[in-house]
Amino acid sequence: MANIKSSIKDSKNSKKRRFFNASNRSMIRTYIKKVNKAINLKNKSLAQCEYKKMQIILDKFSNKGLIHKNKAARHKSIMFKKINKINII
Repeated sequence: MANIKSSIKDSKNSKKRRFFNASNRSMIRTYIKKVNKAINLKNKSLAQCEYKKMQIILDKFSNKGLIHKNKAARHKSIMFKKINKINII
């Protein structure tokens, strides 16, 4: 347990940040799942709509440092390829 006033405050802020970061990571996973669901339904227009929303969220949180920029790029690339394959099959 922290004894110094600044340490106590830092520990409280750390808990707050952890809570918000967990919430935001959950949001990222939810948007990815929505895109995957639309892809599995073979609904290209819905998948593209969900992809645009996911792309905004991934870019926002990668710029803030919540996830690495390469991880965001990897997710976007994978989803984009899957959406483009919907028409072919």
